[in-house]
This record gives sequence, C-alpha cells and structure tokens, in this order.
Amino acid sequence: MQSNSRTDVLATASHDDDNLNNSSNPSLNDIIDARMSRRGVFRAAFSTAGGAVLGSMGLSACGGGGSAASTPAATVAKAATLGFTAVAKNKLDTVTIATGYTARTIYALGDPLTAATSAYLNDGTDTDFDNRAGDHHDGMEYFGLSTSGTADASSSDRGLLVMNHEAITDQFLHAAGVSARPRPASETDKEVPAHGVSIVEVRKTAGVFSYQQSSTFNRRITPLTPMEIKGVARGNALMQTKFSNTGNDCRGTINNCGTGYTPWGTYLSGEENWSGYFTRSATDNTTRGGATAKSVISLNRYGRSQGASSRHGWETSGTDDKYARWIITQGTGAATDDYRNEMNTFGYMVEIDPYDKTAAIRKRTTLGRFAHESGVFGKVTAGKPLAVYMGDDSRGEYIYKYVSNTTWSAADATPANRMNTGDKYLDNGKLYVAKFNADGSGQWIELSMSNSTLASATNYSFADNGDVAMNSRLAADAVGATRMDRPEWCAVNPINGEIYYTLTNNANRKLEPTSSQQGLDAANPRSYQDSFNSGALGSAQNVNGHILRMREDSDEPSAVSFRWDVYLFGAQADADTALVNLSGLSTDQDFSSPDGLWFSPKSGLCFIQTDDGAYTDVTNCMMLIGRPGQVGDGTTPTLSYTKADNTKVDVQTRMGVKPTVDTLRRFLVGPVDCEITGCCETPDGKALFVNIQHPGETITKANVSDASQYLSHWPGNAGYGAGGANARPRSATIVITKNDGGLIGT
Repeated sequence: MQSNSRTDVLATASHDDDNLNNSSNPSLNDIIDARMSRRGVFRAAFSTAGGAVLGSMGLSACGGGGSAASTPAATVAKAATLGFTAVAKNKLDTVTIATGYTARTIYALGDPLTAATSAYLNDGTDTDFDNRAGDHHDGMEYFGLSTSGTADASSSDRGLLVMNHEAITDQFLHAAGVSARPRPASETDKEVPAHGVSIVEVRKTAGVFSYQQSSTFNRRITPLTPMEIKGVARGNALMQTKFSNTGNDCRGTINNCGTGYTPWGTYLSGEENWSGYFTRSATDNTTRGGATAKSVISLNRYGRSQGASSRHGWETSGTDDKYARWIITQGTGAATDDYRNEMNTFGYMVEIDPYDKTAAIRKRTTLGRFAHESGVFGKVTAGKPLAVYMGDDSRGEYIYKYVSNTTWSAADATPANRMNTGDKYLDNGKLYVAKFNADGSGQWIELSMSNSTLASATNYSFADNGDVAMNSRLAADAVGATRMDRPEWCAVNPINGEIYYTLTNNANRKLEPTSSQQGLDAANPRSYQDSFNSGALGSAQNVNGHILRMREDSDEPSAVSFRWDVYLFGAQADADTALVNLSGLSTDQDFSSPDGLWFSPKSGLCFIQTDDGAYTDVTNCMMLIGRPGQVGDGTTPTLSYTKADNTKVDVQTRMGVKPTVDTLRRFLVGPVDCEITGCCETPDGKALFVNIQHPGETITKANVSDASQYLSHWPGNAGYGAGGANARPRSATIVITKNDGGLIGT
C-alpha cells in the first residue's frame, strides 16, 4: 500500500484505497446460528515497554540460536518463544527497535548500482535511475549466493535482495519539486525508472551486511523493461497494442507491492495500483460504443472512467511512444494502432529470475488481474498441486487462490531452467475466489468458463478464459464472492499451513450501507468512529483493520472449502472492548491498519507491519511479532449495534484466542510519516531485512526548498548518505541482527 494519510483512511479514496466494487454481492449473513467452542484463553501480566533508538547505525539485544534453511517450506515444528521487551509507541524521527538488537540502513533511494554511477547527492539533481535504487521500497525476498556466485538457498553470508519499488514521493526527486503539467520530459524520465524492482547483492563481512555497488548481479527492472505475457491471456485480442501486435509481449511493471518466493527459486512481484497511471479522454466511452460496451465496463471496474486524470501526467511530456503509452483512449483504427489495451497488460503477478539477467521476465496471467499484493505458496508437498494465495487491495474487493494443474515434483526445486519451471506450474491451473459463510466455513468458487454462472453472466459477457483472467473482478462479482476490507498481504504459517490475510481497513464498511458501500458481516464485522488527529469523530467505518486466517479442508491445496476466523482485530488499547478492541490488545501490542505480513520459516513467528493513518496521532507505523495459534482456538463474540432508527442489530464473528504478552509484542517503530513494509531473512534466521517506505512523504512543492518544513529527515539524520540533519527523507532497507547472534524475535 502507498498512502497512510488520515484523509485516505477517513473518507476520500487514494489510489490504493479505491472503492470500485458496486456489485450487490452479500458479505455474509447478519447473524451466525452456530457457535464455535472456546478452546482456552491465556492470560498474563504485560511487561513494561522499552526499546533502543536507531537511525542507520546501531542498536542493542536478547538471546537465541539457529542454523541454516531458506526456502518457503517449513523448517520448524512449533513457533519459537518471544524473547524481547516490547517497544513503546512513539513519534520519533528514527527507527526504535527492541533492546538487544542492532539495525543498520544498507540500501536507500538513489544508491548507485554500478561502479560508474555517482554517489547520490539527495538534492533533487540526481538522474540515471536505471542504475540507482528506486523509490518506495516495498516487498522483498532474499536469494542466497554461493561464494562462487551460483544459486545457493542455504547461504546466509551472501545473497541477492530483490525488492519492489512501489511508487515515488515525486517532490523529493526534483530540486524545486514537481513542475506543473505538461510535465518536463526530464522529470518524467526520472520518475518512470524510479518505479519497478531492484536486484542488489548484499554480503556479510566481519559480521556486518552491506550492499555491493559493483556486483554484476545488480540491475533495475522498470516500467520500460521488455516482458512476456504468459498464461491463459497470452495472445488474447484484448492484449494487442501498438507495442505488441500479437498480444504476446509488453513493456514494464509498475506499482509493485507484495511478493512471492517460488518453490523453484524465483521471485514473484505483485502489480497493485497500476490503473492510476493511465488517462482516457472525456469522450472515450462514445468511441468505444457507449456505457454498456464491454471495454467500458471493464475500464470502469478497474478504476479508469472516461476523463480520468493520470497520477503523474507522464503522457504530457511529449509525443514519444514512451509517453503516449499512458493514454488509453481508443482511436478510430485497429487496436494495434494505439494503446487502448495497454492497461490490460498490467495487474498481474510478475515472475523474475534474480540470478539470470538473460531470462525473459514473465507476467503470469492465469493467476488473475487485480490490485495484486503478495502471491504466497501454500505448503509444498510432492505429488500434490501448488496453491498460490493472493488478495486484491481495494475496498470491498476479494481474496483469491490459484491451483496448478501440475502436481509438484521435488526435482523441480533446483531446475536447470527456473523460468521454464514457472511455465509448468503457473501457466496452467484454476483460479478461485473466496466466499465466507457465517458458520465459519467458506468456499473457493472457480473462475472459468466451465463455471456455468460465468458462462451465462449478465453483468459482463465473457468471451473466453483469457477474458475471465483479465477481468477477475467482474468474474468474482458474477459468482457472488465475499467483499472484504481491502485484502493486503497474505502469508502461510509454516507450522500448520494456515493462510493469513491482512485486511487493512475500509472506509466503506457501514452498519447501514448505501449501494456503493458494504454492510457488516461475520468476516468484516466492525464499523465504528475514531477521532484520528483532528479530535473530531469521523464517519463510522472499519478504522483499524484486522487479520483473517483460513485453513483448507483436509489441509489440501486443491480443497474447494475451508474454515476461517479472525486472528487479530486492530485497535488502540483503550478502545471499547465490546465493539472495537475485541482482541483485548494492551499498550504493548496495540496496532492499526495491518499491511505487511510474513512468517519466518526458521522460527515460525509471524511479523505484522502497519501502514496507518488512524493511530498516527499517537505513534508512527510499526512492526509486531506474534506467536499465533490456529483456526478455531477462540470464541464467537457478538457485536451489538444500534441503527439510526434505534433498532438493534447483532453481528457475530469468529475470533482467535486473545493474545498475551507471551504471544504478541511490538518489536519496532519507524520514523515519521512512514510505512513499515517488506520482510525477509537469511536462511539461518539471524539477519532480518525490513523496508522503511516513504518517510516524511507529506510535503508540498512550496516546502521542498525549505528543509525545516520536512516531516522527516531519516535516514540522513542518522548518518546515512548525503544531507545530514537536514536531509531529504529516503525510503530505505534496514538489516536487523541480534547482538548475541541469535534468531530474531526469540
């Protein structure tokens, strides 16, 4: 996710908080008939908060141990015990981390990736972002390297960090801020490659990690990098553009958010809020055949109504093809004469081989098209198909699963050709969308022309399975999937295979919804007011978000049914326990707007990251570490609401066992105005990489030249890079180690 401002959370939709789902799909039944039995709630005294303050250099830590392993497969039978003192909430312009740990900034916006690229001046004059770190560091994965430079999944001293650069804080990229439209080509040519993906080598020397500026593995993947379209939509007429008359190829990836680590050792990058980069003329609907034309229905459902303005105005920088591609107005000729279909080439999981610069990058269309967060594999078992879990991050959107037709072969864990192995497992399979039932069960509904509901859909006439994949949202609408509270990241518990989803918040979740809003249901049961920063109560909504978890029936990846409950409800500690703080969070563990989510395969612990605007009057965004239980270990609380006419409405939900200080604690608090996102570790579990995204992003053009107006100066204020105490803030990667060399969090 990109923006954490209060305005986005309260009312107006940002580019990653759009409400585009006006379908009449029910959420769930209003009342649950059956109750789940309570299996025990542990209670303990909460420890006092404490912590050490970090900039880019050092901190301090507790004990632990561990040894090698670094694949998505489980390597631990049960989760480790938490072994650190909770960090207090704060609004410091630095990184505050648990006592006993050290954290260092190792890779920030603009850092050079070749020996010939100059050091980053951080004053808005820097160029050549094709050879520099991009902006808005987001999801990332670690890929081990042997001493000889070959793939080695067990290497903890040398590896490749592969990370998404989701978006940009464009004001800080230019000396005097952003120019008015039409945008100068020099500014656009800087902003475009600041998006995309970085592959950067990191090494540990004398116990300290640093990035390697001159590594031959280093490279940038940008919105202009050539790629292949693969899977069910390859060659589809809706993929044909002026760039690719066949519909087999495309250019670039953009707004990359969450990630995935494939069982064969490649990287998946999710394209999230890509639609806002495009523009259409104010009369484009007429050219396309009117409001009921298929392409118009699709464009509206994916956030590009006619006359919609683009996010950055890159199309105004000239007539060159690299600018014109952002204009998706339909011309009078064939689709291959213009870029009417260009937006159809975005919105996928993108597969990259980090080790091989020559391997074609591939967009995996069979996994569906929507605002992708992460794409996480379920537990991998030889002889069974692979399952990939995904979420669509917009208000009222859906949770998805892909199941491969091909069953897993252990020999494919180290294939001769990694991308061809991706073809084998990711191009042929079934896409499903989730429906959550009030009794704690759920169904996976297939999205293909073999589903008679889709074959006869009236909201949109699907031509073929490629059309279904490209219009996954419309397909999910048609089959009655459950509208959710912005499904962000997902993660799979390596111990029991359960799937966790962060539902970050939803300003459109209402007790008495209009046609464009969502009502309450068991899986999304809260709507309440909060004062935020202004002191005045805002409109009722799901302010703080929650984390949902699922377990496939019989633990089968191809199961078409599952059980579910809510692992945690986000809330401030002093909130009403009847309607808001249902999980009973204390001051050492309260949080709002969960976003990033990741399980350590080494310790089995769950890492929860926030991107918040609802609790930022009290604290900056944070990362917590949890020791979760399992689906069904809690209760079925009833939330009692009063409607405007004073009638009562009861909504029951399903909630996991309440956390204690032994099962959930705050581990880290970031600098001002940031998002905490991206999480991965070395195979031995002793070095944790975390991204700090867009610190101090709230800045106007008028204030760019006045450093005293910046909300943040991190990481320059802690000694990293140019600028010192008055530095422009930079997104950056930190590496966290435990002072005694043990496992993180234990």
